[in-house]
Amino acid sequence: MDNAQTQPSRTQTTGRTWVLLTLCLPILMVQIDTSVVNLAVHAIGIALHAPLRVLQWTVDGYNLAYALLLMSGGTLADIFGRRRIFGWGIGLFTLGSLICGMAPNTVALILGRVVSGAGAALLLPSTLALIRVIWPESEQRAHAIGIWAGTNGIAFAMGPPLGGLLIPLAGWRSIFLLAIPLGLLTALLMRTLPESADPEGRRLDVPGQLLAGLGLGGLVLGVIEYGNFSIWSAAFSTLCLAGFLWVERQAGEGAMMPLTLLKNRPLIGALGVAAAMTFGMYGMVFLLPMVWLQSSTLSVSQAGMALLPMSLAFVALSHKTGRWSHRFGSRPLMTGGMALIGTGIEMLSHTQNGRPLWLAETGLLLTGFGMALNTGPVLATAVTAVVPSRAGTASGLANTARMSGATFGVAVLGTVYNHVGKNAWGFSLAMHLGAGVVFLGALLAARPTPFAKRQ
Repeated sequence: MDNAQTQPSRTQTTGRTWVLLTLCLPILMVQIDTSVVNLAVHAIGIALHAPLRVLQWTVDGYNLAYALLLMSGGTLADIFGRRRIFGWGIGLFTLGSLICGMAPNTVALILGRVVSGAGAALLLPSTLALIRVIWPESEQRAHAIGIWAGTNGIAFAMGPPLGGLLIPLAGWRSIFLLAIPLGLLTALLMRTLPESADPEGRRLDVPGQLLAGLGLGGLVLGVIEYGNFSIWSAAFSTLCLAGFLWVERQAGEGAMMPLTLLKNRPLIGALGVAAAMTFGMYGMVFLLPMVWLQSSTLSVSQAGMALLPMSLAFVALSHKTGRWSHRFGSRPLMTGGMALIGTGIEMLSHTQNGRPLWLAETGLLLTGFGMALNTGPVLATAVTAVVPSRAGTASGLANTARMSGATFGVAVLGTVYNHVGKNAWGFSLAMHLGAGVVFLGALLAARPTPFAKRQ
């Protein structure tokens, strides 16, 4: 058999190297941005005279836009072209970063974060779809996805120390402006990407997207602005979410979230575990650097380094979970991972605003190990719970659940800390709550799921 027919040529390999670089650069950009913002919120609050609830919106404006538009991002890529939507994602993320970096006030800052979140929601599904098209050979595609996933891990580890270096030297605006040269470089490299689309049978569920956005946005508004809009926003969200279910039922199999999937208990369980994980972890990572800095326990650069053990633990173990899942099954890894995360966050609840540091570092290390054990298996469980034709939808739902959990984690734990009095007791109570939700996720992961027909 001719080797040239079974393996990519040297020219193809060189071209694909540039393509993979083009697809990984924005992932590096997005993940670094996500991991350094938590270090900057204290400095942002001082510079823009922002109360804690406004700082919550700085993080959750991004998370909410990302979570809500992620499902539509994949559909738009299939309909209008993956390269085109990838370009729109780069443009929006870069524009949002520029708005944040130049923001004269908190309104502009939150607007920039929302725009960046929308750009990230277009980028993520487009990059994975392009990898699937450009690497049709399963072995080569697995290698490309491995590098893509590794970029996420590298960025997750780089973010805290990079932020700790940049913020004292160049100010909090520098963490947003850093994305601009990376975005421009990616835009220049876009010529290496081929265009592809698969619009047949796909349509954008505009009513479903709008109602889901209003419903979840109203809930987050009610939590963060506790006492001001809570009753009205809860009523509004209930109406919107009821309308969403009705619209999705009418849309049938063409819905953004086909309601038949709600009967798939393995899928729903995986979504619950994914949301519980990020609820506790993102809420903790939002509050911990803030209390370190507010109490003068650590400087910004020291806080960046102090977060590094969690990132390194995640990177060190995450690539091994595929093999362990095959050997031991996904459920033990998910259960153990969630238990470790919950234990790590619970350890933090027994500190005084993150002191003593050895106890806080131990908690962070356990959280990182737990995230590594759980993240891959929970996403794999969601995808394998459905028939192959629904794998993309299940993957989108799993990532939406992750980002929704993150959004509510920052909203709820931040609000608890704020209303208890922004003190050690408030931090401890918030960590107890975060750990409790993660432990509930561990029980959900451990619960045997009865056999259900994949849908």
